[in-house]
Amino acid sequence: VQLVESGGGLVQPGGSLRLSCAASGITFSRYYMTWVRHAPGKGREWVSTIYAGGGMRYYADSVKGRFTISADNAKNTLYLQMNSVKPEDTAVYFCAADALVVGRSDGYKYWGQGTQVTVSS
Repeated sequence: VQLVESGGGLVQPGGSLRLSCAASGITFSRYYMTWVRHAPGKGREWVSTIYAGGGMRYYADSVKGRFTISADNAKNTLYLQMNSVKPEDTAVYFCAADALVVGRSDGYKYWGQGTQVTVSS
């Protein structure tokens, strides 16, 4: 199983960024796909989850209304559209996959290597 994130980088406050996570080795549509972030000096924070097979979406209050999670089953790819970003969104963003776990900052069966997002002017 491989989860490979991409799309991170430097973005100004108020700007936008789209993260991608390409999955292989799993039946993508049968998994809950999650984004978790880890900011410097802080613990991991759950960001958002989608059930790839059915589209149910969940968001942390800190990103609700600004971030959108989506999944393309044909491409086995998870996305996170980040709009109106803030400096406090700065973190390494990880995608994770699990058939059961939802809404947690840890405990997922599969993890990607992470992609750095830095929000700064």
